[in-house]
Amino acid sequence: MSPARNSRRSAVPLVAAFAVAYFAAVFAVGFAFGVCRVLWLVPAAGERAAELVELPFMILASFVVARALVAWFRIVDRRTALAAGLAALALLVAAELGTALALRGLTPGAYVASRDPVSGGAYAAAVLIFGLLPWLVVRRRR
Repeated sequence: MSPARNSRRSAVPLVAAFAVAYFAAVFAVGFAFGVCRVLWLVPAAGERAAELVELPFMILASFVVARALVAWFRIVDRRTALAAGLAALALLVAAELGTALALRGLTPGAYVASRDPVSGGAYAAAVLIFGLLPWLVVRRRR
């Protein structure tokens, strides 16, 4: 087995562990922010405004968590960081769609259609940023 192939194979557990930790931490923060948004911001400002106010804080939380976990897991390879971020993104999308189905009975298509066009588009961009942040924060080897 070539060294390159062996190093890819050994990166799989690292990618999986990072993805689960990153997803879980950011999902927990998002859950807490979501409770605050629904209880206080939505009644005061409306659904769209509340979601748009929450998004920068979620991106900041994702950045802080990604940076901390990249250091914690000692990820220095940009490919590994990208794979881990995209794996976490897949977990986030699965959790989001699973929650929509379990709690609201919505299919994935119905869930996407139910989103506000403005805040839903901003949310989609934030989710993409979430997936790319580990790749963006990893430092190149010198």
